[in-house]
Amino acid sequence: MKLKTWFLAVASLMAVATVAFAEDYPTRPVKLLVGYGPGGASDIFARVLAQQLSEILKQPFIVENRPGASGTMAAAQTAKATADGYTLFVNDISQFAITPLIMEKLPYDSRTAFTPIADGVGVPMALVANPGTGFKTLADLVRYAKANPGKLNYGSPGVGSAHHIGMEVLCKDFGIVLTHIPYKGASQYIPAVLTGEVQVALTSFASALSYAKSGRFVLLAATSEQRFSSAPDVPSVSESYKGSEFSMGLGVMAPKGVSPEIVSKLSGAIKTALETPAAKERLLSIGLVPSWLSSQDYAEYITRNLDKYKRWLEELHLALNH
Repeated sequence: MKLKTWFLAVASLMAVATVAFAEDYPTRPVKLLVGYGPGGASDIFARVLAQQLSEILKQPFIVENRPGASGTMAAAQTAKATADGYTLFVNDISQFAITPLIMEKLPYDSRTAFTPIADGVGVPMALVANPGTGFKTLADLVRYAKANPGKLNYGSPGVGSAHHIGMEVLCKDFGIVLTHIPYKGASQYIPAVLTGEVQVALTSFASALSYAKSGRFVLLAATSEQRFSSAPDVPSVSESYKGSEFSMGLGVMAPKGVSPEIVSKLSGAIKTALETPAAKERLLSIGLVPSWLSSQDYAEYITRNLDKYKRWLEELHLALNH
């Protein structure tokens, strides 16, 4: 057999083996890494998704929380993992469109180190306050902050998180100055608002609704363009300042090099999972809106957001790493 013919035969066999492997995938448990602690939107979404994917793909999907550095620790672990589809990452926009712009050294290149699998849910955000502040409305907060610049603290799950940048955008738009106190995920900064260690914060409706219903949070505004259906009495920030609205998205990433067949299988399974009535009802009940995008569309979404956040960071005069 000629060498060229032999190479072609080997390549053909490898292609068949890859497709067969993808058809069998998964044959063992799959890790689903979350860059924040338990209780936040990323964690809740991951657990709902893991339950559904375990049923659809007939193997356990195990959620592992790896909080720290605005989710970049979990992202870095994913980037270094074997590209076989057994390590996945539930990401928000922070790890791909914010931290690459403001952190000097990241242990991964957000544009090249990952394979987008699918977008999962949109995350409408809420501006919340500790009841002890006496604030009932966004106007109350703005009025106090203008009279007392820098005296109010706000919490976030970390420097460079969408919560951090979103809050700075709101401060700029409304002409107020608040002091940023970064924490390590929802498990830390949400309790800080509840105890009054910080007075206000941006968080997902998933985190805010239950506390608001029990009177432990005051919902001042939604950051979506329209009022959110689960809290129709809470005004949107756009009603006070058009252009301040924004939301996060949560999706699933894999290491660079995962085969297209596995990407397609996972993406389709995620779509099916999000269309499951039980999952859809659970997600909507806590303020997470299913918004599946294919791998290619999700990659384009991330690129658009990278451009948007770069513009915001330049307007806010926050440090860019290039």
